[in-house]
Parts: sequence; C-alpha cells; structure tokens
Amino acid sequence: SAMEHDRAIEVYDIIRTIRDPEKPNTLEELEVVTENCVEVQEIGEDEYLVIIRFTPTVPHCSLATLIGLCLRIKLQRCLPFRHKLEIYISEGTHSTEEDINKQINDKERVAAAMENPALREIVEQCVTEPD
Repeated sequence: SAMEHDRAIEVYDIIRTIRDPEKPNTLEELEVVTENCVEVQEIGEDEYLVIIRFTPTVPHCSLATLIGLCLRIKLQRCLPFRHKLEIYISEGTHSTEEDINKQINDKERVAAAMENPALREIVEQCVTEPD
C-alpha cells in the first residue's frame, strides 16, 4: 500500500546515514543498505513490521553484527511509529549469516552488547547524525 511504501522510505531515510564502523562512509554510500532493502508491512492498527536486509561489503565482514546492531539501535530511537523490527543479512552475502541474524534479532543479546562500553561507543559514533 501507499502507506507501507511511505513508511519504508521513512525507515530508509533513518538508516542511510548510519556510518560504517571502519570507513568514513555511510551505509548508503557503501550500498550496505538501499531503498530496496527495506520492507514494511502493516500488522495492526498503526503498527508495522519493518524488515531490513542489509548487504555487508565483503562475505566475511567481521563488522556485520555491529552494523546490524547500529541499524537496530538507530531505528529503535528514531522510528516515529509503532513497529516490530527484523534485521537480516541479505541471503548468501555472508559466510555466517544465520548466526548473525540470530544475534541481531535477539533482544537479550542486543541489550548485553549495548552494556559493553567499548561497543556502545562505536555504535554511538555510527548512529549519531553529523552536525
């Protein structure tokens, strides 16, 4: 629907400016995320399922989990509508995609990761909008 499409654009606008943990580029510039990687489905009144499939720059990218974490944290903070969030690695683009998918969609593991001060600092640097 048009509403789902508008929501998907809204989601993309939030995630495209996230910075890569290693490079000075954004996820959009590196094509880790594209408009097509965001899917939004209405699942209830004013509630949406947001599915993101991102593509790491290399199949053995050690930062894929961290990028997934950045996507989740930024959306949890910035999405202006009620949502359920599922984040996946695009199928076939990473050597350990199943493990990473489990990790970035596990609330407890995400919370534990954000309790690690070093990790949290990296996430903050990646998700904070440049002034």
